[in-house]
Amino acid sequence: MVELLPARPLAEVLQMVGDTVADAVVGGVAGAVELAERCVAALAERGWDGDEDLAAQLEAALSRGPAPLLRPLPVDLEDLSGLLEGDPVFGGGRIDLTTGECWPQQVDLDGWEGELSEDAEPDRWLPVPCEGSRDGYRDMELFIATVGDAGFADRLEIAIAGRGAFRRFKDVLARREDEQSRFHLFSEERQRGRARAWLAGHGYRPAARH
Repeated sequence: MVELLPARPLAEVLQMVGDTVADAVVGGVAGAVELAERCVAALAERGWDGDEDLAAQLEAALSRGPAPLLRPLPVDLEDLSGLLEGDPVFGGGRIDLTTGECWPQQVDLDGWEGELSEDAEPDRWLPVPCEGSRDGYRDMELFIATVGDAGFADRLEIAIAGRGAFRRFKDVLARREDEQSRFHLFSEERQRGRARAWLAGHGYRPAARH
């Protein structure tokens, strides 16, 4: 990864690769220090949710800043984002603090012979509320502002007006495969950053699973 990343724009994947870059620095991988420095600069310039938290982690790996007072937890940020920003009817859930695994709210933990019972082991779980779709809607607005084709951007703007905005946006976006791919990357990067920021607010940081 350290060899391949310099060939692509880092700003597109900072939240996706930042933890691995930090591990590479600690592991003494050749070229990792230079890559981490570029990531820190790009995070500072971008300033999205979670970017400051990731930058602090990278700075600590580079021994250029204090280590964040956050407990490592092997949680998948994509899974956590799914709990935070899922369907309001079924969204939310909890994180198993012993494994980092994310459990959706609709999973009946009491049906697992008591071994995953929230009541039996209250300190084992970190509740995750569903925060709704407001941030996801904002992602669409911000993405539209980056679309270079004015006519296509106008169609996307019209699509997100009123009820059913997400479905209409996806329908219009599907007409342009290049922009569709770009939005998926843009959206996932922002979702991961929000999940990282939420996790840091509860005293944890994502860590690799072993």
